[in-house]
Amino acid sequence: MTHHESRSVEVVAGVIRDLRGRILLARRTEGRDLAGLWEFPGGKREPGESPEAALMRELHEELGIDVEVGASLITVPQAYPDKRLRLDVRQIAAWRGSARGREGQALAWVPPAKLDRYAMPPADRPVVAALRQAPYYLVTPEPGDDDARWLQQLERTLATGIDRVQLRAPSLPRDRWRALAGRAVALCRKAGVEVLVNGDADLADELGAGLHLRALQLVEYAQRPVPASRPLAASCHDADELRAAQALGCDFAVVGALKPTASHPGAVGIGWDGFAALRETVSLPLYAIGGLLPGDLDEARRHGAQGIAAIRGLWPTDY
Repeated sequence: MTHHESRSVEVVAGVIRDLRGRILLARRTEGRDLAGLWEFPGGKREPGESPEAALMRELHEELGIDVEVGASLITVPQAYPDKRLRLDVRQIAAWRGSARGREGQALAWVPPAKLDRYAMPPADRPVVAALRQAPYYLVTPEPGDDDARWLQQLERTLATGIDRVQLRAPSLPRDRWRALAGRAVALCRKAGVEVLVNGDADLADELGAGLHLRALQLVEYAQRPVPASRPLAASCHDADELRAAQALGCDFAVVGALKPTASHPGAVGIGWDGFAALRETVSLPLYAIGGLLPGDLDEARRHGAQGIAAIRGLWPTDY
């Protein structure tokens, strides 16, 4: 069966929390696809059924609980060998009853910080990232001639709640960038923000920062170039690069450009449909980049994005 002939399956799932903030996972039973893996509870949506009605029905049938469906978290398109799945994940605003595995499935109440310890199907892994990781990924602009002002702008940006930063300044002389990046890493650490250095593994090691690889660098490494304790990411533009990033052990990737940008005004963006098609090919958390603003987050999540990556869209407008 070819990719284009694969059957399409609409699935809804819920993020159910107990009073301690733990999240409910269910284990797929023997005889099912991907048996033994853990997933967010839910099931297939029937023809003509709304996502909310489907989720209420599935959770009652599977767990014996009655739920109030809340806001959308993320919708993940995922290609499997025999099907194309679309996983629509909703927050559960309230629920009544005693959750139990009515179909023989094991259940586990898991603290959010431990979700990634559970083996899951590919479509569920981006859901964990949406729950736990930063929705915005700042890529710093070129510092220009005033390093002090650039650092002030970075500090201002961190104060807005940005939780993940890529330090990037490809045109700066290395000695100047090394000193400036060191000060920027210190600011990020003070703010409790995860920080990655673009393209320079030696500098990332020196500063104890994460590493963000350019797409062309993916072929340079046979194994993960930073320890698991530090984040690794990559910029990707097609399915082959995404698969290479996943095989290398990247924690997330950035995909685009979605729209024409000031830095690439003549380039035609891949659009949201193009992004979703790439989203299907891997289980990595993905950020969309290219002409996007914070207000595009909901649209990004509807197409399977972890969030928005941007330079100008997340940097102070008076820079």
